[in-house]
This record gives sequence, C-alpha cells and structure tokens, in this order.
Amino acid sequence: MSPRRRALSIFVCAFLAGGLAFGQRAPKRQPDIHWEPSTDSVVTSMLKLAGVKKGDVVYDLGCGDGRIVIAAAREFGARGVGIDIDPQRIAESNENARKAGVTGLVRFEEEDLFEAKISDATVVTLFLWPSVNMKVRAKLLKELKPGTRVVSHSHDMGDWKPDRVQVVEGARILLWTIGKSTPPAN
Repeated sequence: MSPRRRALSIFVCAFLAGGLAFGQRAPKRQPDIHWEPSTDSVVTSMLKLAGVKKGDVVYDLGCGDGRIVIAAAREFGARGVGIDIDPQRIAESNENARKAGVTGLVRFEEEDLFEAKISDATVVTLFLWPSVNMKVRAKLLKELKPGTRVVSHSHDMGDWKPDRVQVVEGARILLWTIGKSTPPAN
C-alpha cells in the first residue's frame, strides 16, 4: 500500500470512529444512579397523587426516557421538563415525545440535576436513590416556591414527613408540599 493510500485509509478510519463517538457521547460525569423505568401505572399514580393539571410545569429530575413528563403532557395537559445527565436518555426522551405528539409541551435538557434551574416547577418528580434524594433536598428548598409538590417513587426524604403515601404495584409513592410538609423554603 502506498504511503498516500495508507494516510487516506487512516484518515477515513479516524473520521468514521470520530463520527461514531460523536453519536454516542458519554455523560458529562457518571450518573448518580442506574436508570430504571417506572411502570405506566406508577407514573400515572405519581402524577395523580401530585394533582397535576393543565397549567402545571412538571420537572422530572433524572428523567430517563422521558415517560413522566410525556405522561403529564399527554394525560393532563401539563408542560414538562426532563433533566438527565445522559445524552442517550435525552435522545430517547425527545424521540418518545415526538412519537407521543407532545413536543410542544415538553422539553428535555442534558444537564446535571444538581445544576439545573428548576424554579418554575409546580411539580417535581423523582425516582432516585435515597442518598441522592437526601442531597437534592437543599436544592428543592432553595429553588422551589411554597406550594410546589414533590413526588418520589419509592424513596423518602429523610425526616421530611410526607403529606400522603400511596402504594402501587408494591412501590411507595410519597408526596410533599414545599413549605407545608417540608422545612420552610428558602
């Protein structure tokens, strides 16, 4: 193989490898949890427990494939924002929203949930590990307005006493209201 042909082959291989790597970007940092989807009945129960309605802005921290904010838009007419650090999950979420016909009501942001701005949320949904719930409490109190509802699939928020607890398919769903069942909002 001539040096020119060899150089061209190396260039083409590098170009293709770079393109593949670009299409499958790694998260900005390792996610705090391994994504596990909530079932459709758990998602609907979370949204009903939070009293989601048209006019609400539902944020899902660690949104995975976007199913919670998509359901909030499709079933309740709410707007939704999904936050996830994994670019693959954001791509899935956008595709799922397109298939569901709710792209005008939802958006997905590739961002660290601890850095995302969430102050316009009226409802925040979580399916995080207990240690992550504990870390996110300060952010919720600092950024959310009194009256904002927080609903968690499975895990509590330490010493916060929930307003309501429901069991669906063996999973606990817990609801808090900022300023009511939490320490005072900052």
